[in-house]
Amino acid sequence: MKFEQYHYERPDKEQVLSTLKEFNEQLISAESFEIFRETFEKYNKYRNWYSTLSVLVEIRNSVDTTDEFYDKENDFWNEFMPLVTAETSKISKTIYNSKYKEKLQQLLGKHYFDLLEAELKTFNDEIIEDLIEENKLVSEYTKLTSSAQIFFDGEERNLSGMAKYTQHEDREVRTKAANLVANFFNDNLEKYDDRYDRMIKVRHKIANKLGFKNFVDLAYLRLMRTEYSSKEVAGYREQIFKEIVPLVEELKKSQAKRLGLDSLKFQDEGVMFKTGNPTPKGGRDFLVQNATTMYRELSDETGEFFDFMLEKNLLDLDTKKGKAGGGYCTYIADYRSPFIFANFNGTPHDVEVLTHEAGHAFQVFRSRDVQVPEYIWPTYEACEIHSMSMEFLTWPWMDLFFEEDTEKFKYYHIAGSLKFLPYGVTVDEFQHIVYENPELTPAERRAKWRETERKYLPSRNYEEVPLLENGMFFYRQGHLFSSPFYYIDYTLAQVCAFQFWKKANEDTKKAWAEYLHLCNLGGTKPFLQLVKEANLENPFTLGTIANVVPALKEYLESVDASKF
Repeated sequence: MKFEQYHYERPDKEQVLSTLKEFNEQLISAESFEIFRETFEKYNKYRNWYSTLSVLVEIRNSVDTTDEFYDKENDFWNEFMPLVTAETSKISKTIYNSKYKEKLQQLLGKHYFDLLEAELKTFNDEIIEDLIEENKLVSEYTKLTSSAQIFFDGEERNLSGMAKYTQHEDREVRTKAANLVANFFNDNLEKYDDRYDRMIKVRHKIANKLGFKNFVDLAYLRLMRTEYSSKEVAGYREQIFKEIVPLVEELKKSQAKRLGLDSLKFQDEGVMFKTGNPTPKGGRDFLVQNATTMYRELSDETGEFFDFMLEKNLLDLDTKKGKAGGGYCTYIADYRSPFIFANFNGTPHDVEVLTHEAGHAFQVFRSRDVQVPEYIWPTYEACEIHSMSMEFLTWPWMDLFFEEDTEKFKYYHIAGSLKFLPYGVTVDEFQHIVYENPELTPAERRAKWRETERKYLPSRNYEEVPLLENGMFFYRQGHLFSSPFYYIDYTLAQVCAFQFWKKANEDTKKAWAEYLHLCNLGGTKPFLQLVKEANLENPFTLGTIANVVPALKEYLESVDASKF
């Protein structure tokens, strides 16, 4: 059965809620552990059923945001899921407090109950209407951003379609493109300001109702961060500030020199070489064909995985009118299927996003048989290790995609990954500021964004794209709306992925074995324990980033980037 045949029908709302109530009653009244466990397993199977329906809507709505049927179904799930959460929260409480807890813990481990404890702190019935409002605002943001229709180079393009022009080797082209993209956000600034303002306020209200001072601690619990707090993250950001920001500023000076510029302006940041960025030597079919070769040669496990994805048609990769932006991987439980969503646009990002999302998909493919839905995925920062490390573990096959520009791409990839870290912590620090100060006006918030940018991205210059001086750049970062506080996870994982890159350079087989072990564990352990299992250094530990930098600098200095 292919993805197009995966069946969707709207579930009966009352029947689902009634069934969940019955599961709770059966768990409470179970007269033996055997009965309790059997009910528990049936409950997990039932969750997979309605999760499958919800995910199918999420995918089909993002593939075409103009499809009226799935748009309405998306609205249905936005309103329905908080009601479902109300019932599943009660079941989680029953399981957490059950007399059979110890026996279940012997089967599943302590981590499962740590996740339940975090979950229970994030919900009560008082916040149902607020959660519905929060979901609606996320959908409104996605629709607004997907509505971009920018006329350029002879046709209308969405934001993903503009990327190859904002990174064009011709400076005049990229400057014009960057200004047109900025115009879209400026024309809709009132709408973006309004949606983000309402979103911050509703999240603050939810936090207050749950007994939190503000949304920050609640957000950490929503992300199931059971081993660290905002204090450790602040210390980590400080490591990036001291160790990475100066290195990135030097990289930018070298980049400006290669481009024949006195200094980089905003629209120049994404272009690494005078001859332009390396681009894959073909479109979607070319990329998928070569990815098939790559994954079959990388390992038996990845070959089986990628063949499955192709057979089931589980990759939607082309940029299309009405398609949501960005890329993601999700999991369709009842069909045991990962799904990869991307927006190819003729830039090196096509290969990066394909290998990145394939890292997620491979992990979840390997984790399909774990005992409970909570263990299918790890927490986000651990998930991103799989994706970002896959980008580097596939380096030996980059010649399939870039041919004579392979070395050019590798330099671009390492330099770009390093340049991402200061931006990633900018997003994180900004979120801490806005949620700790929910009374800020939209204009004050945008000013705080510029202030945070100046700290971590000190040479960023909007002189030739002046609209961005108003601090609205962050509105193009969808994570701020859909997954608050997620973004730091990319940077934590990047530090781990750099370690896998180093390991692979020293001993490819050993690096792959450690990576495969990490994928096989799924979400059965929390982040820092997974890091340990993979023989990686903890990113929060002072000195970890300083230990990673020398090998990266040595590589960058070994490449004569002026020849590209």
